[in-house]
Amino acid sequence: MIQTLRGVRHLTTAAMKHRVSEFHVPVPWGEIRGRIWGPDNGRPVLCIHGWSDNSGSFNNLIPLLPSDWRCLAIDLPGHGFSSHRPAGVFYGFPYYVADMRRVIEALQWNRFSIIGHSMGGNVAGMFSALYPEMVEALVLLDSYGFLPAHMEKINRNLRKGMDEMIEYEKKMTERKERIYTYEAAKERLKEANPSLSDQSVQILLERGVKQVDGGVVFSRDIRINFTNIARIDLDQSLCLLAQIKAKVLVLWASQGLLKIFPQPEDLFEGLKKALETRNTIVKVEGDHHIHLNNASVVAPIITDFLQSVTPQHTINQAAKL
Repeated sequence: MIQTLRGVRHLTTAAMKHRVSEFHVPVPWGEIRGRIWGPDNGRPVLCIHGWSDNSGSFNNLIPLLPSDWRCLAIDLPGHGFSSHRPAGVFYGFPYYVADMRRVIEALQWNRFSIIGHSMGGNVAGMFSALYPEMVEALVLLDSYGFLPAHMEKINRNLRKGMDEMIEYEKKMTERKERIYTYEAAKERLKEANPSLSDQSVQILLERGVKQVDGGVVFSRDIRINFTNIARIDLDQSLCLLAQIKAKVLVLWASQGLLKIFPQPEDLFEGLKKALETRNTIVKVEGDHHIHLNNASVVAPIITDFLQSVTPQHTINQAAKL
């Protein structure tokens, strides 16, 4: 089912006050950080940001969601305040899925919903397929859910990604972080993401840079820019998609991913057809970071969708009465 929304209802209340705190969970190479909103016993929702962003990506959206939800937005490893992976270790979708699993294990969440933006949606899609019994509902924010590639590209990417890592390791001892003034860092981020508003740039930089002598450096690991060596083909993507048991909402922005990161038509049409079969696809006016630049457009859609799925912890509580 595909819907196109040019105008959506306004939220009936102003931005709700949420209790928010910093989140830390230890991992073998350091820690995964993030921010967590809402009461301890609230409906659990895990928010996964896109490539090169951080948990600040959800700063404008989560306060517009119901205040009795327990929303955790994490910084994926190599992003924001989370630790970089150890030397010699790659970044890729399966590794991020394992990171999600570590976080969920620490929280002891048995059933929860996921909101994933862009690359975060691809990670969330793979998690929902591998752990279908754990995911109640999945929201893909301007994301394909999976990112299939032709076999020839998969093979090329394997070699290219490995070569990039080897070349990087040769120069590790010589490499120096580039130091920016804060204003220059803002300009650099804006240049890489032209659709970001000035406010959105500042929000992402709260966790996206760290102070050093002489200015700031970006906190993300340069290795996240290397070619992803863990890609899958369309058949694998469709097989994983079929394993998802959760209800799925796909939110595509009119000036978002479909425009700035188009996929080969045969791959996209195959994936789109499968997504349409039993999921809801909604198209909204906006850009790739609509959930950050203009969160009020997508917040009511996400709220209505997730509220249409009765959370398991609510069922369990009702059964005890």
